[in-house]
Amino acid sequence: MSLCLTSTSMGRFLMQFQRLLFIIIVLFMTNMSNAISSDGEVLLSIKTAIIGSDGIFLNWRQEDPDPCNWKGVTCDTSNKRIIYLRLAYHKLIGSISPEIGKLNYLKLLALHGNSLYGVIPPELGNCTELQYLYLHGNYLSGFVPSELGNLLMLHILDISSNTLSGIIPQSLDKLTKLSTFNVSMNFLTGRIPSDGAFFKFNETSFVGNRGLCGKQIDVVCKDEIPSPSGDSQPIYAGPVKQPAKNSTKLVTSAVVTVGALLLVALMCFWGCFLYKKFGKSDVSGPAMDVSGGASIVMFHGDLPYSSKDILRKLETLNEENIIGSGGFGTVYKLSMDDGNIFALKRIMKTNEVLDRFFDTELEILGSIKHRYLVNLRGYCNSPLSKLLIYDFLPGGSLDDFLHERSEQLDWDARLNIIVGAAKGLSYLHHDCSPRIIHRDIKSSNILLDGNLESRVSDFGLAKLLEDEESHITTIVAGTFGYLAPEYMQSGRATEKTDVYSFGVLVLEVLSGKRPTDSSFIEKGLNIVGWLNFLKVENRQREIIDPLCEGVQIGSLDALLSVAIQCVSSSPEDRPTMHRVVKLLESEVMTPCPSDFYDSNSD
Repeated sequence: MSLCLTSTSMGRFLMQFQRLLFIIIVLFMTNMSNAISSDGEVLLSIKTAIIGSDGIFLNWRQEDPDPCNWKGVTCDTSNKRIIYLRLAYHKLIGSISPEIGKLNYLKLLALHGNSLYGVIPPELGNCTELQYLYLHGNYLSGFVPSELGNLLMLHILDISSNTLSGIIPQSLDKLTKLSTFNVSMNFLTGRIPSDGAFFKFNETSFVGNRGLCGKQIDVVCKDEIPSPSGDSQPIYAGPVKQPAKNSTKLVTSAVVTVGALLLVALMCFWGCFLYKKFGKSDVSGPAMDVSGGASIVMFHGDLPYSSKDILRKLETLNEENIIGSGGFGTVYKLSMDDGNIFALKRIMKTNEVLDRFFDTELEILGSIKHRYLVNLRGYCNSPLSKLLIYDFLPGGSLDDFLHERSEQLDWDARLNIIVGAAKGLSYLHHDCSPRIIHRDIKSSNILLDGNLESRVSDFGLAKLLEDEESHITTIVAGTFGYLAPEYMQSGRATEKTDVYSFGVLVLEVLSGKRPTDSSFIEKGLNIVGWLNFLKVENRQREIIDPLCEGVQIGSLDALLSVAIQCVSSSPEDRPTMHRVVKLLESEVMTPCPSDFYDSNSD
């Protein structure tokens, strides 16, 4: 009987054990099915490398086993592998994780229009299925990885509008399926490869890289030097315009040589004549411009002098009278006999368009009068140049005051300068007819009078002098740190690109640092990237210049809010300058609690 009971008990035990084992197996299988995929782990690594965003990653969670449902992610329906990763224009701040190279099935990667810094990961070369790669409009630095030459399926490669340097790798010539290739607006140097994929791309793919040379941009390379990185491909220096090819090279060379000798002789003769006439003066300056005949145009009687008196003074100007220079020309100090002082901006004639439209445009600019704009009094029209006569402002440029002088601006002075610049720019945008987009707002174009009141200068000149060559030069050489992302990509200026530049100007005044300060560049940032980094950590007040005295915290917070709006990566999110002036007057000059990010009323 006991044996029978024992057998029954054993049977029940085995049944319970089987049930328990079944439950354990089911739970184990369930946990296995809930485990995140390898692609999901990669995405979490990408998320970790990003320190700021607009919230795109809110549903990227470890506990969600299916990354195919995450925002910006598209998977192949058959194997659940990630094929598209779209994260453009989501205000991403951070670097690109090297783990991205493990997305073996990725076909499209769109990270453009953000504030990403650091290098382009060489590991991207492992994504051999990639067909579309968009990284433009960030702050990526370092070299273009040669590993990108492994992406043989690539149709579009756009890494324009970054801060990339070095050469274009020869390995990219293997990308024969490329239909679009864009490396414009960087700091690339050396020879552009001309074989394979590069044969079909013209200069539009390379504009804004002043150190490049090659057939595509009609610039030959000379003075070959070894690559400092030890790369087998040399770096070439000294771009020179490519001469036309023909079958009479020897004849052409002889003609050029003889012509050069004649030109040297003529220059010696002309130089001796000028030296005899002007002594040691600057023979290439205004004195030379007016020596062959010139006329004076005065606006509304603003210059109480005769044309003869002005021309006589212009003939005395030389290099000792230079007080500044920039993208639009050299500036001289013009002192009249009665003690009045003016600023003379000398702009060389470079094309027929300048002659054709200059007088009409200057007439418009001369009619613009405003307290916070530099007054254009008139101009001198000479055969060689245009000489613009402005009011002289003894305080010099804001750039010099912030970065070249030992004296410091206190809080009230900085606020007054910012407000004055805002009012001047607002007048150009909203009250002038026709409205004027400045196109080159920067600290060197904000001048100060004896009371440190600001005046906006050089308005209208960017459009007036714009042609293909000068437009590119201005972007690369003069105003890189101030330019809105969309302007660097398209070259199209709007009121909102001016607003972005004004926002950068505000940050420069607050911090006392140039927009492309070396401390930013070392981290792959500019001043806007630095602000974004501080904002993520709620440390944006640290942007203020430690030498600035009398800072009011309420005004600082309000002004930072204005600047943050102005430098938004999306033009639609930036306020108008009319709105900026209202905010400065109501919130910054007289700070009070308000919802400062609401700009919908404009």
